[in-house]
Amino acid sequence: MYNNFIFIGLPYAALLIFLVGSIIRYRTQPFSVSSLSSQLLESRILYWGSHAFHIGIVTLFFGHLIGFLFPRSVISFTGQPTRLLIIEISAFSFGLLSLFGIVTLIYRRIAVARLKNVTSKMDIVVYTLILIQVITGLWMAYFDRWGSAWFAISLAPYLKSVFLFSPNYEAVAAMPISIKLHIASAFVFVAMVPFTRLMHFLVYPFVYTTRAYQFVIWNWDRKTRRNSTDFNRGVKAKNN
Repeated sequence: MYNNFIFIGLPYAALLIFLVGSIIRYRTQPFSVSSLSSQLLESRILYWGSHAFHIGIVTLFFGHLIGFLFPRSVISFTGQPTRLLIIEISAFSFGLLSLFGIVTLIYRRIAVARLKNVTSKMDIVVYTLILIQVITGLWMAYFDRWGSAWFAISLAPYLKSVFLFSPNYEAVAAMPISIKLHIASAFVFVAMVPFTRLMHFLVYPFVYTTRAYQFVIWNWDRKTRRNSTDFNRGVKAKNN
């Protein structure tokens, strides 16, 4: 019963809440989808904590993604001990960088008085979940080593079976408690996304990479503009 809940019930509940909740929030409260930056209240500690955390966590995310999408290639690559050791040391280093970042951000929330007034209960939940994820990840990396190899062998097939609606958790059910906690907290984290500021990563402004860095807007028709999704720069005024 315990394994059925952790490895079957929880994943599907999390994915359903994530998908439905994200769509509903974006459709009903689009302007609430924001990181709600507190940089104006404090920037020095934020700079170090945010950069460290994002560099570490994004690198680890793509490492997990590669292991999930290309398990055979990862198994082949890590078959050479030197390569495996390099990947393990690199992943652990980025994990420590993520830990430094999240601890710094938590310290910032506690130490800076002005931030306490804008810190919600959901912010505390998010920080707690992220901290659990990072700590259990480091725990696994140190005590249950060579994760880059056994992830591709055991966890990748389990995750694939979940997405194919044929969950097979026999391999992960036999794993240590640290790995189970890491998996469970990851699914809880996914389920919490629609209710937190984490929604902002779903609407990353990719258009900023291709548009002009600034707009010179002339005269435009307000009614037309309200119904348009284009970057209409209007019509340049003419001298009479």
